[in-house]
Formats: sequence, C-alpha cells, structure tokens
Amino acid sequence: MSEQAGGKQLLHLVFGGELVNLDGIDFRDLSKLDVVGIFPDYKSAERAWKAKAQSTVDNAHMRYFVVHLHRLLDPAVS
Repeated sequence: MSEQAGGKQLLHLVFGGELVNLDGIDFRDLSKLDVVGIFPDYKSAERAWKAKAQSTVDNAHMRYFVVHLHRLLDPAVS
C-alpha cells in the first residue's frame, strides 16, 4: 500500500550517476545518469536506492539519490 497524505500519492524518484568529485553533487556525464524509477512511497524507493548503491560499492564516485517528487509537485505536502 502506498503512503498518502490527504489522498495524494507520495511519489519518489531514485536516480544516480558518477560524480566529478566526492565533495559535490556534480555528475561526470549527465547522459549516463541511471534513472532507477519512480516509486509510490519512500519505503520502496529506499529499497531500490539501497540495492543500487550496494551494487556500485566498488566505484566510490557513484552516488544514488532519493528525490521526494511529491514535495516538488505540491510543496504544501510534507
């Protein structure tokens, strides 16, 4: 079951890529970003993020992120 606030879906995006350096969030090549997917709740997005992050553990410059799309779509929803 997906999390909902006021009947709205709480969508989350999981994506990642190789960073230029470990101190920032600038990607080395934007054309190579890995869009894992859009998930209906944080829990499933976190599982996907963890799996991708663990699968790239040998490359220290690879980073994956969870973006709270629902916050971008409707800033009033927390």
